[in-house]
Amino acid sequence: MHLIVVGLNYKTAPVEVRERFAIPDEELPLALDALKATTGILECVIVATCNRTELYAVVDRHTLCGHYIRAFMEQWFNLPREMFNRHLYMYEDDLANRHLFRVACGLDSMVIGETQILGQVRDAFFLARERKTTGTLFNRLFQQAITVAKRAHTETSIGESAVSVSYAAVELGKRIFGRFDDKKVMILGAGKMSELTAQHLTAGGAKEVFVVNRTLSRAEELADKMGGKAMGMDEALRRIDEADIVISSTGAQRFVLERDVVARAMKSRKKRPLFLIDIAVPRDIDPACGELPGVYLYDIDDLEGIVENNLEKRRQETAAIDVMIDAEMESYRQWYATLGVSPLIRGLQEKAAAIHEETLDSLLRKLPELDERQVKVIRKLSKSMLTQMIHDPILRVKELAAEKRSEASLDLFVQLFALEEEVARLKNEAKEAEKARTAGQAAAAGPDKQAASAEPQSFLAQLAGALR
Repeated sequence: MHLIVVGLNYKTAPVEVRERFAIPDEELPLALDALKATTGILECVIVATCNRTELYAVVDRHTLCGHYIRAFMEQWFNLPREMFNRHLYMYEDDLANRHLFRVACGLDSMVIGETQILGQVRDAFFLARERKTTGTLFNRLFQQAITVAKRAHTETSIGESAVSVSYAAVELGKRIFGRFDDKKVMILGAGKMSELTAQHLTAGGAKEVFVVNRTLSRAEELADKMGGKAMGMDEALRRIDEADIVISSTGAQRFVLERDVVARAMKSRKKRPLFLIDIAVPRDIDPACGELPGVYLYDIDDLEGIVENNLEKRRQETAAIDVMIDAEMESYRQWYATLGVSPLIRGLQEKAAAIHEETLDSLLRKLPELDERQVKVIRKLSKSMLTQMIHDPILRVKELAAEKRSEASLDLFVQLFALEEEVARLKNEAKEAEKARTAGQAAAAGPDKQAASAEPQSFLAQLAGALR
Protein backbone atom coordinates (compact mmCIF):
# COMPACT_ATOMS: atom_id res chain seq x y z
CA MET A 1 0.00 0.00 0.00
CA HIS A 2 1.11 3.56 -0.68
CA LEU A 3 0.13 7.06 0.44
CA ILE A 4 -0.30 9.70 -2.21
CA VAL A 5 -1.46 13.34 -2.38
CA VAL A 6 -2.40 15.11 -5.61
CA GLY A 7 -3.34 18.78 -5.52
CA LEU A 8 -2.84 22.39 -6.45
CA ASN A 9 -2.43 25.47 -4.29
CA TYR A 10 -1.69 29.21 -4.36
CA LYS A 11 1.95 28.48 -5.27
CA THR A 12 1.18 26.37 -8.34
CA ALA A 13 -2.09 27.80 -9.67
CA PRO A 14 -3.50 31.35 -10.04
CA VAL A 15 -6.83 32.17 -8.46
CA GLU A 16 -8.69 31.83 -11.78
CA VAL A 17 -7.59 28.16 -11.86
CA ARG A 18 -8.02 27.48 -8.12
CA GLU A 19 -11.59 28.73 -8.15
CA ARG A 20 -12.48 26.12 -10.78
CA PHE A 21 -11.49 23.43 -8.25
CA ALA A 22 -13.47 24.79 -5.33
CA ILE A 23 -15.78 22.22 -3.72
CA PRO A 24 -18.78 23.68 -1.85
CA ASP A 25 -19.26 22.24 1.63
CA GLU A 26 -22.56 20.65 0.67
CA GLU A 27 -20.91 18.77 -2.23
CA LEU A 28 -17.86 17.53 -0.32
CA PRO A 29 -19.51 14.31 1.00
CA LEU A 30 -20.47 13.31 -2.56
CA ALA A 31 -16.96 14.10 -3.81
CA LEU A 32 -15.48 11.90 -1.08
CA ASP A 33 -17.77 9.01 -1.97
CA ALA A 34 -16.89 9.35 -5.66
CA LEU A 35 -13.16 9.46 -4.97
CA LYS A 36 -13.38 6.40 -2.68
CA ALA A 37 -15.16 4.51 -5.50
CA THR A 38 -12.25 5.25 -7.88
CA THR A 39 -10.14 2.27 -8.97
CA GLY A 40 -7.30 1.50 -6.56
CA ILE A 41 -8.36 3.94 -3.81
CA LEU A 42 -8.49 2.25 -0.40
CA GLU A 43 -8.83 5.37 1.79
CA CYS A 44 -9.21 9.07 0.98
CA VAL A 45 -9.54 12.59 2.43
CA ILE A 46 -10.17 15.83 0.51
CA VAL A 47 -8.80 19.13 1.86
CA ALA A 48 -10.47 21.99 -0.04
CA THR A 49 -9.90 25.65 0.89
CA CYS A 50 -9.69 28.95 -1.00
CA ASN A 51 -5.93 28.47 -1.36
CA ARG A 52 -5.70 24.73 -2.05
CA THR A 53 -7.52 21.61 -3.22
CA GLU A 54 -5.72 18.42 -2.20
CA LEU A 55 -6.75 14.78 -2.59
CA TYR A 56 -5.09 12.40 -0.12
CA ALA A 57 -5.36 8.68 -0.79
CA VAL A 58 -4.14 5.28 0.33
CA VAL A 59 -3.67 3.34 -2.91
CA ASP A 60 -2.76 -0.19 -3.94
CA ARG A 61 -0.46 0.77 -6.84
CA HIS A 62 0.89 4.32 -6.90
CA THR A 63 2.04 4.10 -10.53
CA LEU A 64 -1.54 3.88 -11.78
CA CYS A 65 -3.40 5.69 -9.03
CA GLY A 66 -1.97 9.08 -9.93
CA HIS A 67 -3.62 8.58 -13.32
CA TYR A 68 -6.94 7.52 -11.77
CA ILE A 69 -6.98 10.51 -9.39
CA ARG A 70 -6.39 12.89 -12.30
CA ALA A 71 -9.21 11.17 -14.18
CA PHE A 72 -11.46 11.70 -11.15
CA MET A 73 -10.55 15.42 -11.09
CA GLU A 74 -11.23 15.70 -14.81
CA GLN A 75 -14.68 14.17 -14.41
CA TRP A 76 -15.72 15.76 -11.10
CA PHE A 77 -14.69 19.30 -12.02
CA ASN A 78 -15.69 18.88 -15.66
CA LEU A 79 -12.39 20.21 -16.95
CA PRO A 80 -10.00 18.82 -19.56
CA ARG A 81 -6.84 17.43 -18.00
CA GLU A 82 -4.67 19.61 -20.25
CA MET A 83 -6.02 22.68 -18.46
CA PHE A 84 -4.82 21.75 -14.99
CA ASN A 85 -2.09 19.09 -15.30
CA ARG A 86 0.76 21.63 -15.20
CA HIS A 87 -0.61 23.14 -11.99
CA LEU A 88 -0.69 19.83 -10.08
CA TYR A 89 1.84 18.43 -7.64
CA MET A 90 2.01 14.85 -6.42
CA TYR A 91 3.81 13.46 -3.38
CA GLU A 92 4.11 9.81 -2.34
CA ASP A 93 4.69 7.97 0.93
CA ASP A 94 7.14 9.90 3.20
CA LEU A 95 6.89 13.06 1.08
CA ALA A 96 3.08 12.88 1.24
CA ASN A 97 3.23 12.45 5.02
CA ARG A 98 5.57 15.40 5.45
CA HIS A 99 3.42 17.55 3.18
CA LEU A 100 0.32 16.82 5.28
CA PHE A 101 2.15 17.64 8.53
CA ARG A 102 3.47 20.93 7.10
CA VAL A 103 0.04 21.89 5.76
CA ALA A 104 -1.63 21.21 9.13
CA CYS A 105 1.05 23.23 10.96
CA GLY A 106 0.59 26.23 8.66
CA LEU A 107 4.08 25.97 7.17
CA ASP A 108 2.70 25.63 3.63
CA SER A 109 0.22 28.52 3.98
CA MET A 110 0.30 31.88 2.23
CA VAL A 111 0.64 33.43 5.70
CA ILE A 112 3.16 31.24 7.56
CA GLY A 113 1.81 29.90 10.83
CA GLU A 114 -1.85 30.77 10.29
CA THR A 115 -4.15 28.59 12.37
CA GLN A 116 -7.23 28.43 10.15
CA ILE A 117 -5.77 25.60 8.05
CA LEU A 118 -5.55 23.32 11.11
CA GLY A 119 -9.31 23.55 11.58
CA GLN A 120 -9.83 22.92 7.88
CA VAL A 121 -7.63 19.79 7.91
CA ARG A 122 -9.38 18.56 11.06
CA ASP A 123 -12.84 19.12 9.56
CA ALA A 124 -11.81 17.37 6.32
CA PHE A 125 -10.60 14.32 8.27
CA PHE A 126 -13.66 14.19 10.53
CA LEU A 127 -15.96 14.31 7.49
CA ALA A 128 -13.99 11.55 5.73
CA ARG A 129 -14.09 9.39 8.85
CA GLU A 130 -17.84 9.99 9.16
CA ARG A 131 -18.30 8.98 5.49
CA LYS A 132 -16.17 5.88 6.16
CA THR A 133 -13.62 6.80 3.51
CA THR A 134 -10.72 6.48 5.98
CA GLY A 135 -9.29 3.37 7.56
CA THR A 136 -6.35 2.21 9.66
CA LEU A 137 -3.66 4.27 7.93
CA PHE A 138 -5.39 7.66 7.58
CA ASN A 139 -7.06 7.43 10.97
CA ARG A 140 -3.58 7.23 12.46
CA LEU A 141 -1.83 9.67 10.10
CA PHE A 142 -4.37 12.51 10.28
CA GLN A 143 -4.66 12.23 14.06
CA GLN A 144 -0.88 12.62 14.24
CA ALA A 145 -0.98 15.61 11.87
CA ILE A 146 -3.61 17.35 14.02
CA THR A 147 -1.67 16.59 17.20
CA VAL A 148 1.66 17.91 15.91
CA ALA A 149 -0.04 21.05 14.55
CA LYS A 150 -1.56 21.78 17.97
CA ARG A 151 1.87 21.33 19.55
CA ALA A 152 3.42 23.63 16.95
CA HIS A 153 1.07 26.45 17.90
CA THR A 154 1.28 25.93 21.67
CA GLU A 155 5.01 25.19 22.04
CA THR A 156 6.32 27.81 19.58
CA SER A 157 5.46 31.46 18.90
CA ILE A 158 4.82 30.95 15.18
CA GLY A 159 1.28 32.32 15.36
CA GLU A 160 1.86 35.26 17.69
CA SER A 161 3.29 38.04 15.50
CA ALA A 162 1.15 40.19 13.19
CA VAL A 163 1.81 39.34 9.54
CA SER A 164 -0.68 41.51 7.63
CA VAL A 165 -0.62 45.28 7.28
CA SER A 166 -4.14 45.62 8.64
CA TYR A 167 -3.46 43.41 11.64
CA ALA A 168 -0.10 45.10 12.31
CA ALA A 169 -1.96 48.42 12.55
CA VAL A 170 -4.22 46.96 15.20
CA GLU A 171 -1.28 45.59 17.16
CA LEU A 172 0.30 49.05 17.14
CA GLY A 173 -2.95 50.52 18.39
CA LYS A 174 -2.96 48.07 21.28
CA ARG A 175 0.47 49.31 22.33
CA ILE A 176 -0.82 52.87 22.44
CA PHE A 177 -4.31 52.41 23.89
CA GLY A 178 -4.20 48.99 25.52
CA ARG A 179 -7.88 48.47 24.67
CA PHE A 180 -10.35 49.59 22.00
CA ASP A 181 -13.75 49.09 23.62
CA ASP A 182 -14.05 52.79 24.49
CA LYS A 183 -12.42 54.13 21.31
CA LYS A 184 -13.90 55.78 18.20
CA VAL A 185 -12.57 54.84 14.76
CA MET A 186 -12.75 57.10 11.70
CA ILE A 187 -12.10 55.62 8.25
CA LEU A 188 -11.13 58.08 5.51
CA GLY A 189 -11.88 56.35 2.21
CA ALA A 190 -13.65 53.06 1.70
CA GLY A 191 -10.93 50.87 0.18
CA LYS A 192 -10.33 47.21 0.97
CA MET A 193 -7.33 47.82 3.22
CA SER A 194 -9.21 50.37 5.31
CA GLU A 195 -12.12 47.96 5.58
CA LEU A 196 -9.89 45.10 6.73
CA THR A 197 -8.16 47.28 9.31
CA ALA A 198 -11.48 48.53 10.62
CA GLN A 199 -12.72 44.94 10.87
CA HIS A 200 -9.71 44.02 12.99
CA LEU A 201 -10.26 47.08 15.19
CA THR A 202 -13.94 46.36 15.75
CA ALA A 203 -13.08 42.71 16.41
CA GLY A 204 -10.64 44.08 19.00
CA GLY A 205 -13.49 45.90 20.75
CA ALA A 206 -13.88 49.29 19.01
CA LYS A 207 -17.56 50.22 19.44
CA GLU A 208 -18.06 53.30 17.24
CA VAL A 209 -16.96 53.62 13.58
CA PHE A 210 -17.30 56.65 11.27
CA VAL A 211 -16.95 55.87 7.55
CA VAL A 212 -15.92 58.83 5.40
CA ASN A 213 -15.88 59.05 1.62
CA ARG A 214 -16.30 61.77 -1.00
CA THR A 215 -19.05 59.59 -2.50
CA LEU A 216 -21.53 59.37 0.35
CA SER A 217 -23.32 56.29 -1.05
CA ARG A 218 -20.09 54.30 -0.90
CA ALA A 219 -19.53 55.48 2.68
CA GLU A 220 -23.07 54.39 3.56
CA GLU A 221 -22.50 50.98 1.99
CA LEU A 222 -19.40 50.30 4.08
CA ALA A 223 -20.93 51.86 7.20
CA ASP A 224 -23.87 49.46 6.96
CA LYS A 225 -21.44 46.56 6.69
CA MET A 226 -19.45 47.74 9.71
CA GLY A 227 -22.42 48.85 11.78
CA GLY A 228 -21.04 52.39 11.67
CA LYS A 229 -22.07 55.91 10.63
CA ALA A 230 -21.44 57.50 7.22
CA MET A 231 -20.37 61.12 6.66
CA GLY A 232 -18.87 63.36 4.01
CA MET A 233 -15.22 64.45 3.95
CA ASP A 234 -15.83 68.06 4.98
CA GLU A 235 -17.83 67.03 8.03
CA ALA A 236 -15.19 64.46 8.97
CA LEU A 237 -12.37 67.01 8.93
CA ARG A 238 -14.38 69.19 11.30
CA ARG A 239 -14.91 66.27 13.65
CA ILE A 240 -11.40 64.75 13.69
CA ASP A 241 -11.16 65.66 17.38
CA GLU A 242 -13.89 63.09 18.17
CA ALA A 243 -11.88 60.16 16.77
CA ASP A 244 -9.22 58.22 18.63
CA ILE A 245 -8.05 56.24 15.59
CA VAL A 246 -8.02 57.51 11.99
CA ILE A 247 -7.39 55.09 9.13
CA SER A 248 -6.84 56.72 5.76
CA SER A 249 -6.76 55.15 2.29
CA THR A 250 -8.51 57.44 -0.17
CA GLY A 251 -6.50 57.26 -3.40
CA ALA A 252 -6.23 61.08 -3.44
CA GLN A 253 -3.24 62.68 -5.15
CA ARG A 254 -2.57 65.16 -2.34
CA PHE A 255 -2.78 65.22 1.46
CA VAL A 256 -6.31 64.76 2.77
CA LEU A 257 -5.34 65.44 6.36
CA GLU A 258 -3.12 68.53 6.86
CA ARG A 259 -1.01 69.39 9.89
CA ASP A 260 -3.09 72.43 10.87
CA VAL A 261 -6.33 70.38 10.90
CA VAL A 262 -4.77 67.81 13.25
CA ALA A 263 -3.17 70.50 15.41
CA ARG A 264 -6.58 72.20 15.84
CA ALA A 265 -8.17 68.86 16.74
CA MET A 266 -5.51 68.11 19.35
CA LYS A 267 -6.27 71.33 21.22
CA SER A 268 -9.74 70.09 22.04
CA ARG A 269 -8.64 66.51 22.85
CA LYS A 270 -7.08 67.56 26.16
CA LYS A 271 -3.90 65.49 25.78
CA ARG A 272 -5.78 62.36 24.68
CA PRO A 273 -3.57 60.55 22.08
CA LEU A 274 -4.58 60.35 18.42
CA PHE A 275 -3.56 57.31 16.36
CA LEU A 276 -3.21 57.94 12.59
CA ILE A 277 -2.75 55.06 10.13
CA ASP A 278 -1.92 56.15 6.59
CA ILE A 279 -2.23 53.15 4.26
CA ALA A 280 -2.53 55.21 1.06
CA VAL A 281 0.05 55.47 -1.73
CA PRO A 282 0.54 58.37 -2.36
CA ARG A 283 0.14 59.28 1.30
CA ASP A 284 -3.07 60.87 2.59
CA ILE A 285 -1.71 62.34 5.82
CA ASP A 286 0.89 65.11 6.04
CA PRO A 287 4.00 63.53 7.67
CA ALA A 288 4.34 66.70 9.76
CA CYS A 289 1.30 65.53 11.75
CA GLY A 290 3.54 62.98 13.42
CA GLU A 291 5.57 65.81 14.98
CA LEU A 292 2.59 66.99 17.04
CA PRO A 293 2.52 66.01 20.74
CA GLY A 294 0.19 63.08 21.38
CA VAL A 295 -0.08 62.14 17.69
CA TYR A 296 1.11 58.69 16.61
CA LEU A 297 1.43 58.46 12.82
CA TYR A 298 2.30 55.30 10.89
CA ASP A 299 2.42 54.91 7.11
CA ILE A 300 2.46 51.83 4.89
CA ASP A 301 6.26 51.47 5.08
CA ASP A 302 6.18 51.44 8.88
CA LEU A 303 3.55 48.72 8.89
CA GLU A 304 5.19 46.62 6.17
CA GLY A 305 8.48 46.80 8.08
CA ILE A 306 6.74 45.39 11.14
CA VAL A 307 5.11 42.68 9.02
CA GLU A 308 8.42 41.62 7.46
CA ASN A 309 10.13 41.46 10.87
CA ASN A 310 7.29 39.33 12.21
CA LEU A 311 7.37 37.07 9.17
CA GLU A 312 11.07 36.51 9.76
CA LYS A 313 10.31 35.55 13.37
CA ARG A 314 7.77 33.03 12.10
CA ARG A 315 10.25 31.63 9.59
CA GLN A 316 12.74 31.06 12.41
CA GLU A 317 10.11 29.06 14.30
CA THR A 318 9.68 26.68 11.37
CA ALA A 319 12.99 24.97 12.21
CA ALA A 320 11.64 23.91 15.61
CA ILE A 321 8.40 22.70 14.03
CA ASP A 322 10.30 20.71 11.39
CA VAL A 323 12.02 18.87 14.26
CA MET A 324 8.57 18.00 15.68
CA ILE A 325 7.46 16.82 12.24
CA ASP A 326 10.57 14.63 11.88
CA ALA A 327 9.76 12.95 15.20
CA GLU A 328 6.13 12.36 14.19
CA MET A 329 7.17 10.91 10.85
CA GLU A 330 9.57 8.49 12.55
CA SER A 331 6.79 7.48 14.96
CA TYR A 332 4.48 6.80 12.02
CA ARG A 333 7.15 4.81 10.17
CA GLN A 334 7.74 2.58 13.19
CA TRP A 335 4.01 2.06 13.67
CA TYR A 336 3.53 1.28 9.98
CA ALA A 337 6.50 -1.11 9.90
CA THR A 338 4.97 -3.22 12.70
CA LEU A 339 1.46 -3.05 11.24
CA GLY A 340 2.15 -5.93 8.86
CA VAL A 341 3.47 -8.23 11.61
CA SER A 342 0.70 -7.56 14.10
CA PRO A 343 -1.03 -10.87 13.18
CA LEU A 344 2.26 -12.70 13.82
CA ILE A 345 2.66 -10.99 17.22
CA ARG A 346 -0.95 -11.67 18.06
CA GLY A 347 -0.49 -15.32 17.07
CA LEU A 348 2.50 -15.64 19.43
CA GLN A 349 0.60 -13.98 22.28
CA GLU A 350 -2.47 -16.19 21.78
CA LYS A 351 -0.37 -19.36 21.64
CA ALA A 352 1.48 -18.34 24.81
CA ALA A 353 -1.82 -17.57 26.56
CA ALA A 354 -3.24 -20.96 25.54
CA ILE A 355 -0.15 -22.79 26.86
CA HIS A 356 -0.40 -20.82 30.08
CA GLU A 357 -4.05 -21.71 30.66
CA GLU A 358 -3.51 -25.38 29.79
CA THR A 359 -0.49 -25.69 32.11
CA LEU A 360 -2.25 -23.87 34.95
CA ASP A 361 -5.34 -26.06 34.69
CA SER A 362 -3.13 -29.17 34.87
CA LEU A 363 -1.33 -27.81 37.93
CA LEU A 364 -4.57 -26.98 39.76
CA ARG A 365 -5.94 -30.49 39.12
CA LYS A 366 -2.81 -31.96 40.73
CA LEU A 367 -2.95 -29.56 43.70
CA PRO A 368 -6.64 -29.36 44.68
CA GLU A 369 -5.78 -28.24 48.24
CA LEU A 370 -4.68 -24.75 47.07
CA ASP A 371 -6.92 -21.94 48.33
CA GLU A 372 -8.17 -19.00 46.21
CA ARG A 373 -5.39 -16.65 47.26
CA GLN A 374 -2.67 -19.20 46.42
CA VAL A 375 -4.21 -19.85 43.01
CA LYS A 376 -4.31 -16.12 42.33
CA VAL A 377 -0.62 -15.74 43.24
CA ILE A 378 0.42 -18.69 41.07
CA ARG A 379 -1.64 -17.43 38.15
CA LYS A 380 -0.12 -13.95 38.39
CA LEU A 381 3.48 -15.15 38.71
CA SER A 382 3.22 -17.72 35.91
CA LYS A 383 1.62 -15.17 33.59
CA SER A 384 4.37 -12.68 34.40
CA MET A 385 7.05 -15.28 33.58
CA LEU A 386 5.43 -16.04 30.23
CA THR A 387 5.03 -12.34 29.37
CA GLN A 388 8.72 -11.76 30.06
CA MET A 389 9.66 -14.80 27.98
CA ILE A 390 7.89 -13.52 24.84
CA HIS A 391 8.78 -9.84 25.38
CA ASP A 392 12.16 -10.00 23.62
CA PRO A 393 10.92 -12.12 20.68
CA ILE A 394 8.14 -9.55 20.09
CA LEU A 395 10.65 -6.70 20.12
CA ARG A 396 12.88 -8.64 17.75
CA VAL A 397 10.09 -9.34 15.25
CA LYS A 398 9.24 -5.62 15.23
CA GLU A 399 12.89 -4.86 14.45
CA LEU A 400 12.87 -7.47 11.69
CA ALA A 401 9.76 -5.90 10.18
CA ALA A 402 11.60 -2.60 9.74
CA GLU A 403 14.50 -4.24 7.89
CA LYS A 404 14.65 -4.61 4.11
CA ARG A 405 14.15 -8.08 2.66
CA SER A 406 12.83 -9.32 6.01
CA GLU A 407 10.52 -11.98 4.55
CA ALA A 408 12.95 -14.89 5.09
CA SER A 409 13.62 -13.85 8.69
CA LEU A 410 9.93 -13.55 9.46
CA ASP A 411 9.31 -16.94 7.86
CA LEU A 412 12.00 -18.43 10.12
CA PHE A 413 10.37 -16.74 13.14
CA VAL A 414 7.05 -18.44 12.30
CA GLN A 415 8.81 -21.81 12.02
CA LEU A 416 10.85 -21.42 15.23
CA PHE A 417 7.77 -20.71 17.34
CA ALA A 418 5.55 -23.12 15.36
CA LEU A 419 3.01 -20.39 14.63
CA GLU A 420 1.80 -21.73 11.29
CA GLU A 421 -1.64 -22.68 12.63
CA GLU A 422 -2.23 -19.39 14.48
CA VAL A 423 -1.03 -17.29 11.56
CA ALA A 424 -3.19 -19.21 9.10
CA ARG A 425 -6.27 -18.70 11.26
CA LEU A 426 -5.65 -14.97 11.70
CA LYS A 427 -4.92 -14.65 8.01
CA ASN A 428 -8.25 -16.29 7.14
CA GLU A 429 -10.06 -13.93 9.51
CA ALA A 430 -8.41 -10.93 7.85
CA LYS A 431 -9.24 -12.35 4.42
CA GLU A 432 -12.93 -12.66 5.26
CA ALA A 433 -13.00 -9.11 6.61
CA GLU A 434 -11.30 -7.83 3.44
CA LYS A 435 -13.77 -9.73 1.28
CA ALA A 436 -16.67 -8.08 3.05
CA ARG A 437 -15.06 -4.65 2.66
CA THR A 438 -14.27 -5.00 -1.04
CA ALA A 439 -17.71 -6.46 -1.73
CA GLY A 440 -19.31 -3.37 -0.24
CA GLN A 441 -16.95 -1.13 -2.22
CA ALA A 442 -17.65 -2.99 -5.47
CA ALA A 443 -21.42 -2.81 -4.89
CA ALA A 444 -21.17 0.95 -4.46
CA ALA A 445 -18.97 1.40 -7.54
CA GLY A 446 -20.73 -0.93 -9.98
CA PRO A 447 -19.65 -4.04 -11.92
CA ASP A 448 -16.62 -2.41 -13.55
CA LYS A 449 -14.96 -1.61 -10.25
CA GLN A 450 -11.74 -3.57 -9.83
CA ALA A 451 -10.72 -5.09 -6.55
CA ALA A 452 -8.85 -2.70 -4.32
CA SER A 453 -5.93 -5.04 -3.87
CA ALA A 454 -4.80 -8.40 -5.14
CA GLU A 455 -5.20 -11.47 -2.92
CA PRO A 456 -1.83 -12.18 -1.27
CA GLN A 457 -0.39 -15.61 -2.05
CA SER A 458 0.98 -16.07 1.44
CA PHE A 459 1.03 -14.42 4.79
CA LEU A 460 4.67 -13.46 4.38
CA ALA A 461 3.94 -11.97 0.95
CA GLN A 462 1.29 -9.88 2.66
CA LEU A 463 3.86 -8.77 5.21
CA ALA A 464 6.35 -7.87 2.49
CA GLY A 465 3.70 -5.87 0.64
CA ALA A 466 2.86 -3.90 3.74
CA LEU A 467 6.53 -3.08 4.29
CA ARG A 468 7.24 -1.82 0.76
